[in-house]
Amino acid sequence: METAMKIRGWILGDGRSIHSVARETGISRTTIKKYLKDPEQPRYRRRQPRVGSKLNAQFEARLRELFNHDLALRRRDRRTAKKLYEELVAEGYTGSYSPVQRFVSELKKSSGTDGSDAFIPLYFAPGDALQFDWSEEYVLLGGIQHKVHVAHFRLCHSRKPFVVAYMNEKQEMVLDAFVRALTFFGGVPRRVIIDNPKTMVTYVSRSKDRIFHPRFLALMNHYVIEPVACTPASGWEKGQVENQVQFLRGELFTPRLAFDDLAALNAWLLLRCEELAERRHTDQQHRTIAEVFEDEKIELRPLGRPFDGYVEKTLRVRSTCLVQYDSNRYSVPCEHAGHHVSLRAYADRLVMIANDEIIAEHKRRFTRNISYFEPWHYVPLLDRKPGALRDGAPFVGWELPKSMEQIKDHYMREKGGDREFVDLLLLALEHGIDVVEMACDLAVEQRTLRLPAIINLVNQLLEPTIAPLAETHAYPQLTLRPEADCKRYEALCAAGRVAA
Repeated sequence: METAMKIRGWILGDGRSIHSVARETGISRTTIKKYLKDPEQPRYRRRQPRVGSKLNAQFEARLRELFNHDLALRRRDRRTAKKLYEELVAEGYTGSYSPVQRFVSELKKSSGTDGSDAFIPLYFAPGDALQFDWSEEYVLLGGIQHKVHVAHFRLCHSRKPFVVAYMNEKQEMVLDAFVRALTFFGGVPRRVIIDNPKTMVTYVSRSKDRIFHPRFLALMNHYVIEPVACTPASGWEKGQVENQVQFLRGELFTPRLAFDDLAALNAWLLLRCEELAERRHTDQQHRTIAEVFEDEKIELRPLGRPFDGYVEKTLRVRSTCLVQYDSNRYSVPCEHAGHHVSLRAYADRLVMIANDEIIAEHKRRFTRNISYFEPWHYVPLLDRKPGALRDGAPFVGWELPKSMEQIKDHYMREKGGDREFVDLLLLALEHGIDVVEMACDLAVEQRTLRLPAIINLVNQLLEPTIAPLAETHAYPQLTLRPEADCKRYEALCAAGRVAA
């Protein structure tokens, strides 16, 4: 309006020509004439979106069918307009994405699913803040549907994302997720913006003061990050990662993913994070997220050594040499039965410690009410109970070296053979499985499977080898060749009898 008023004043008041005003302001003469003709404020009519000619009735009907199908699903499982466009392309659609996007927008408005709200845009300096949140997604792992918990991270300035999936949201998963994320970004921001889960915040007062969980606070102190907890039920305070959850749900997890295991899923997600960083930055359209991140990375603090992200508990070992953690049972060496041990739970493994020494380590399992055995933990007990070798639960499906399996089958066919094989296992426990395996290989090769022969082979392998003398010319040499003289022996015997 101010521009139109100035132009009218120059031409109608000062008598300047339309050509000179157009040359000075850069505004076309047609626009200037409109200003002179209408003294009111210029009104702009909203152009109606043009219906794409390539989105014909057939694809409109198909798009409406797909959209109505998704309305019956949970919001997390609905496809985005981009995913619907890709579905149409697979079915023969050759038009552009814009008509599909407009049509889906109209369908959302008509169905009342285009929720909108107003927010204040936020600004974050480079290296200032990292946002974190969880989401729940459904994937196929090994052909079985699982609900996985996905940890979402987003650097606020560059908008670079990082996601990693777990089977639950326990505290050891939180610690591991932060270690992975900071390693991925290659540096440490000054603060992290989070929700108020019990794994991070133990108490929220009415004055909004927070008491953070000691273990999470140890993580923050290790990396020197300031934790900032949002106001409860105020997701807009970390709106970037909230939007990322919705965007990646449609971009990565719809339709449902299928992988062999969780490790394969996370390897794929890591690659996709790098690919997503090649998109245009929201505020700097001429640059990609990856390019902006390279500038932000300079402002991140050095990473240092990684945090040892475990949660520690003290547990009592049962008489069955098992400790229970998270609905499953894990074995420890039998000499610790009835004692207390320290269990350190990591995201992918469990470590048992006694007297400041690691006594057992197991892969982390996410089943329920199942016992996981390490057979070697029970071998010393077989010295007193050799019969348990046949029916003991820890020895069911025990995979031994091929030669030892062959010797075991030979022994177990005979009476008392279990006692002999237990002695062989005790020998392996004393000298190491590698030495006994080599002895068993030699025994099978020589076709001598008796236990004394195998013990002899083990002793031969353990005997120190004396290197042959390389040079003998420096040693004293004989000058006279010794001759056999039995008379000397008889003389010595006679001298012995006289002395007696």
